[in-house]
Amino acid sequence: MLRHLLKLTWKRKSRNLMLSLEILLAFAIVFGIAAFGVRNWQLYHETIGFDGADTWSVKMVLGDVPDEAMPADVYDTLRRSLLELPQVREVGFSAYSPYTMSTWTTSFKSPQTGASVNTNIFESSDGVAAALGIQLVAGRWFNTQDDGQAVRPAVLNRRMAAAMFPGRQALGQQFTDKTANGKDNGDAPKTYRVVGLVEDFRNKGPLMAPVNFVLTRFDPHAGKSRVRVILLKVAPGTPRGFESELNRRLKLVRNDWAYEIAPLPAMRATLLKEQLIPFIVVAVIAAFMLAMVAFGLFGVLWQNTTRRIPEIGLRRAIGASAGDIYRQIIGEQLLLSSTAMVVGLVLLIQLPLTGALGEGLNWAVFTSAAGLSMGVIYLLSLLCSLYPGWHASRLNPTEALHYE
Repeated sequence: MLRHLLKLTWKRKSRNLMLSLEILLAFAIVFGIAAFGVRNWQLYHETIGFDGADTWSVKMVLGDVPDEAMPADVYDTLRRSLLELPQVREVGFSAYSPYTMSTWTTSFKSPQTGASVNTNIFESSDGVAAALGIQLVAGRWFNTQDDGQAVRPAVLNRRMAAAMFPGRQALGQQFTDKTANGKDNGDAPKTYRVVGLVEDFRNKGPLMAPVNFVLTRFDPHAGKSRVRVILLKVAPGTPRGFESELNRRLKLVRNDWAYEIAPLPAMRATLLKEQLIPFIVVAVIAAFMLAMVAFGLFGVLWQNTTRRIPEIGLRRAIGASAGDIYRQIIGEQLLLSSTAMVVGLVLLIQLPLTGALGEGLNWAVFTSAAGLSMGVIYLLSLLCSLYPGWHASRLNPTEALHYE
């Protein structure tokens, strides 16, 4: 049966060319949507490096006030004042809040390995680990034993540790920032020591692709750096109404500043919705395109079946059953779809082989997306061939042989 179908498909190759191209295009569209969806599903189930379930973010809005105008002792005052609230368990300060699109990138260099690595950086105070629920896999977080040290403490994610110190134990190693050549704005080089490691840190949430990350210590008394985000660990079940009480307490410390307050879970939900909008839009467009392909495929199959009525009648006259005709029509269509998808796979497999899309199209994503796409195209082909096949199988041999 298969050999017969292959011969029929080959003899009609010119007639089937446009239909094959249409199936190939549909397969490529479904593959792209499936790959994007599988990759995001993969990212969603990977660790982001922190909990944030009972964490609130407070952004201090100072207007045009420069960083140097913020007194160092205001952070101590804010921390003591906020900890007096019965709902607050921990207070930390950071350069930006998780679940925002903020990014701070820089370069670091390892004197030991000579590696120069671009990385994201997150400046945070001693209380941020407890406030966010950051889980360390080795070493420790920043604490008071780092006060007054010439070498600054840093926590790296595993990806950064492997890039900066390939084949070495990262804990205890030192590295320098991009001013280490002494020519960048005349600044003195800053040296850091790795005191801890985290599995990962993805500040933009579960759909953020993993990147190199360095978490550095914020100490307002040790430098000119100033941050404008407060992270609070609050008691479980703290209602949203706590926002007004929190704002009043902040105003008691600095009444001339404004404060943007939001729970991290709410920020996470908002960010996820924003990140999924492009996927939903593309999926809707793809669904309309697949519907057009389905209508076109059905029309072509119906036309081809009509042209082949004399052939079908002859087969029925020499003993072919209705089921044989039905299976032939469906089998031809599935074989044609298989041929088009094999060509598509030969073209698409070059992407993971060459690494053109990096981790965005790893082998796990490729195989899953290919399997899902093939399933969709086979289902589409089957549904479009069911009625033409059924209609062909119902033809009376006598009428079919007299068809003009």
